[in-house]
Amino acid sequence: MQCERNRTVVEVKGWSERVTRDAGILSLGSCFSMEIGNKLAEEGYGICSNPFGVLYNPASIANSIDFLAHGRIFTDSDVVPRNTNPVRAGHTVGPQPGHRPIAPDGDGYVSFYHHGSFTRKSPEEFLLNANTSLAAASSAFRKAKWIMVTFGTSWVYRHIERDIIVSNCHKHPAWEFRRELLTVEDITDRWDDIVKAFPDKHFIFTVSPIRHRKDGMHGNQISKAILLLAVEHMVSAFPNTHYFPAYEIVLDELRDYSWFTDDLTHPSPEAVNIVWERFRTSVL
Repeated sequence: MQCERNRTVVEVKGWSERVTRDAGILSLGSCFSMEIGNKLAEEGYGICSNPFGVLYNPASIANSIDFLAHGRIFTDSDVVPRNTNPVRAGHTVGPQPGHRPIAPDGDGYVSFYHHGSFTRKSPEEFLLNANTSLAAASSAFRKAKWIMVTFGTSWVYRHIERDIIVSNCHKHPAWEFRRELLTVEDITDRWDDIVKAFPDKHFIFTVSPIRHRKDGMHGNQISKAILLLAVEHMVSAFPNTHYFPAYEIVLDELRDYSWFTDDLTHPSPEAVNIVWERFRTSVL
């Protein structure tokens, strides 16, 4: 049985202040945050999980907090068609004079601040759904004592014309974006301000153990190292920040590929359960 395998156990000491069911939790970040968020919901904890959909990079997650904390709403200027790739949409490759993206039939509309799961058939439907979710999540943010943040990657895509780091490229053509690697300072400058602005909230940071293989194995390692260094800075600097070592548990303790799904990238349900049990006994 897998539970009987020899492995190097990553020690997680119990926290002096525990997360309680009535404290209120907001979870933001990568798909790994969804896994833990679902477990918390099953256990009866009041949690609002990923109100913008899955987000992977620290800049996009910080953008979402700006929306939640400062009363911003989404408007027509935020709406973009999903899938304007010129090959798929029948255009010539490269930007064309007077080009105005139109969503191919069935692809719908979304924003660069959201995951593709927020796509709707019309701009009006998207805005209604996005702002309804935003209103509920803004209320949850105000009430939450604990903010769980899972960083997935330091690699980002900047939309050149809008000059924003996007949460998702939504199948737009590559020439609309510039690929960048965030530095530790890029992350900490933004997140230091967020943590300092909300001293009444506790921030739990994790780094997703899911490898971003499209960045290359070396590129993924560089990306994760930047995230870990940024989190270490914040945990050392602010008493209301905490780190839970999900990354180390999966990649150091459960490092055998048999703890992963068939894609050899995502942790298996059994591995997720082990991380959850460690979280439950040390944090809850």
